Amino acid sequence: MLIHGAGGHAKVVVSILSACGERVTGVFDDNRIGLWQPGAHVIRPYTPDFKGSEKLIIAIGNNQDRKRIADSVCHAFGKAIHPAAIVDNTVVIGEGTVIVHGAIVQAGSCIGDHVIVNTGAIVDHDCLISDFVHIASAATLCGSVRVGECTLVGAGSVVAPGIAIGKECVIGAGAVVVRDVPDYAKVVGNPARVII
Repeated sequence: MLIHGAGGHAKVVVSILSACGERVTGVFDDNRIGLWQPGAHVIRPYTPDFKGSEKLIIAIGNNQDRKRIADSVCHAFGKAIHPAAIVDNTVVIGEGTVIVHGAIVQAGSCIGDHVIVNTGAIVDHDCLISDFVHIASAATLCGSVRVGECTLVGAGSVVAPGIAIGKECVIGAGAVVVRDVPDYAKVVGNPARVII
């Protein structure tokens, strides 16, 4: 598996792939050249013909950056799901998605492309998570929540059942969302209120 990105999230993706018995054969990063870690993989700017038959994961936490890179990559995309995550066998998971240690994704949920379900996050039954979303560590989405493209659901936040969150939103860390959130909004607090 190839990864694109060499920051902190990339270390997590490498850990997940290792736990799955998958070998990382190359790391791309357009901003860094050289050794990633002592004795580790060579970092190079993205090259479409480098190991073209291998799948790639974009290991970058920022939603907009992940989307921009996905639009320019020629490789097919893989998935990284840690064995310690609990994912019901009815869940649909898109390409390029990363589900981290201790996450739970319940029955009937649909996870889009290039989504991050981070450490200890809970996605309850029948949720619909659009492409390029990041569900941060310890966030909880109750049943039938819908989350729009490129939205960040902050660490430790809670989204009540049946809530719809628009695209490109930021749900602040620890927020408790009890009302629908419009596109491009930033919400914080308990109960969550729009601040932008």
